[in-house]
Amino acid sequence: MQNLIASLGPAGPMILIGGFGFLLILVTLPIMLQRREDPLDKLKRTSTTAAKTGTSPKLRQAQTKDKLEKFSNFLEPQNAEEFSAVKLKLLQAGYRSRNAVRVYHFSQFALGILGLIGGVVYALTNQPVDVEPDTQQLLMRVIIPGAIGYMLPKYWVTRRQAERQEALVNGFPDSLDMMLVCIEAGQSLDQAILRVSKELRAGFTELAEEFEIVSYELKAGKDKTQVMRDMSERCGVADVSSFVTVLIQSQQFGTSIAEALRIYAAEMRDKRVMRAEEKANKLPTKMTLATMALTVPPLLIILVGPSAYGVMTFMSMGGN
Repeated sequence: MQNLIASLGPAGPMILIGGFGFLLILVTLPIMLQRREDPLDKLKRTSTTAAKTGTSPKLRQAQTKDKLEKFSNFLEPQNAEEFSAVKLKLLQAGYRSRNAVRVYHFSQFALGILGLIGGVVYALTNQPVDVEPDTQQLLMRVIIPGAIGYMLPKYWVTRRQAERQEALVNGFPDSLDMMLVCIEAGQSLDQAILRVSKELRAGFTELAEEFEIVSYELKAGKDKTQVMRDMSERCGVADVSSFVTVLIQSQQFGTSIAEALRIYAAEMRDKRVMRAEEKANKLPTKMTLATMALTVPPLLIILVGPSAYGVMTFMSMGGN
């Protein structure tokens, strides 16, 4: 300290403290300038820029770990309605990933390209050397595999959606009965939904997952009415939509949820029996063609075969 006062004068300590503070400011300033932007400010800035330029903002925020992010403008619909429609279809098929829409369109594009390449290889390898190639046949050999590859993901998602909705319809009456038992035992609707999701895991996985999502959203504090409507939208089944309407009306008008569930569960059981009877009544009609195809030809062979053989033998002997 004496050396500092001797070299800088009586104000030496203050100069040292001031210099140290100035050094800290120089070190901290770049860190403060590089801090992350507030998401709300970024959203406001993006909306303002889009309104000035007349372009639509991005439907989702970018993810640095996704390898397909740089192709998002090509692989994802830029229209909000088209994006929502494809996302809803994938949700109803059981694909809940954030990048499901992007992967779906990438699959269509990749399989279409692979189909075109396979068609070109097939057309070049199966073309005779001494025959002049026909342009129409070459185009058909190339385009048809590409179209099949492009439509294959759409067919797969549509089939998966139908199978999942059928599984939801089959397991829904049992879930209502279990929920009614839980509510009549004194549990709340939230506890009943959680218990039903655990009990249905072994037999009806799809329905158990939907109830589990509802339970998690209710625990997170989301509005119960909106949660039930989201479940109806994800399932895409008329029975679930009617069930959601019953619960919402029961909550709004203050009626007993147990009584509403008892009546609706009985209707769902009757409806399941009617569906089974309908399938049973359709079965004879569907089996008619198979029965004719598998029964008539052997019967004709048994009845007409010996006579035809005798006639052919007689004609051959008469000819000799």
